[in-house]
Amino acid sequence: MDKLNDLDKKKVIVGDQKLLEIFRKMCLIRNFEKEVIKAHNNNRIHTPVYLSIGQEAISATVSEFFKPDLIFSQHRGHSVYLAYGGDKVKLIDELLGMKSGCCQGKGGSPPIQNDCIGMVGHHGLIGENVPLSVGAALGDPTKKVYCVFGDGAAEEDYVFTSISFAFTHHLPVLFVCEDNNLSILTKKCERRKWELSDSLKGIGMNSVNIPDDPNEIAYYLNKFKEELPAFLNIKTHRHHWHVGIGVDGPPEQDRLKIIKEEILKKGYVKEIEDIEKNTKAEVEDLWEERLQKQ
Repeated sequence: MDKLNDLDKKKVIVGDQKLLEIFRKMCLIRNFEKEVIKAHNNNRIHTPVYLSIGQEAISATVSEFFKPDLIFSQHRGHSVYLAYGGDKVKLIDELLGMKSGCCQGKGGSPPIQNDCIGMVGHHGLIGENVPLSVGAALGDPTKKVYCVFGDGAAEEDYVFTSISFAFTHHLPVLFVCEDNNLSILTKKCERRKWELSDSLKGIGMNSVNIPDDPNEIAYYLNKFKEELPAFLNIKTHRHHWHVGIGVDGPPEQDRLKIIKEEILKKGYVKEIEDIEKNTKAEVEDLWEERLQKQ
């Protein structure tokens, strides 16, 4: 893993207000996903769900420091959709199978999309959003593109070739791998002995392997976003099954709690209480309203 040296660390500044906003987005996503679990348990959702719980810090931070024209997310895309301001009502309605959903209630969790934030739906073929994002950037190089995929998708043969094509043609794409160390239930050490970040460094591309710490994410986004394409492999911790709401045990780490403790140490007790209270109330009210219309 790339380490920030002491000089670099001094440059990593996520101000208190920015960190509070990142925490707010993380709480919004976490509380939204908890309502998904409730609706699923109550048999109100009848399609597979792919939860972002545990991985919220990536989308919350990237959305604060990188403003793309187009977003190509993966099947686990609730966090990206919400962090970039996608219509929450349309997302709820989609999960509930309603015609007013972002895909007219026909797709459920994987293909969520929203034109207002430039988010293109994912149809489920693992990693297919990578060549699609490169094609979009090739078609209009004036637009910045954000492409998100998982560590399992990194092993698809068209992923490396697509990213290397973007590098050869200087296409403005930010590639991010949400690396939860799992392909369904198989850990990375059982699947491969290489890192995509190392392979891309080998061809001369801006590439880094970091944890889902907002400071590190922000540092490399600021460093790379004007020199695209670039690749960030961001290690994170998925709390639930690959698909569905089950758990295999307590998570190894919860970045939400880590950031909360960091902010509390700065003295923002009231701000934390308000964020947690308000985001919880907001999503609970929205879900209650939409469930009544299902």
